[in-house]
Amino acid sequence: MPRLFTMKEQQAEITLADPDPAWSVDAVLHFYANTYPLLTTAKVSGPVIDNDAVQYRFESLMGTKG
Repeated sequence: MPRLFTMKEQQAEITLADPDPAWSVDAVLHFYANTYPLLTTAKVSGPVIDNDAVQYRFESLMGTKG
């Protein structure tokens, strides 16, 4: 099944393509952190299988308290 990666930047929901299916989820997170700096402190949630795809969500820890 294909993998999809999503993240929220400001109010927009962004879907990121899988750069390489052989990469681990953490490797994909670090790859996209070069483009989206808020991912440098993000955590991964998932996987959730939906619409014949495995979906992971990158959730930024920036701006959260506690």
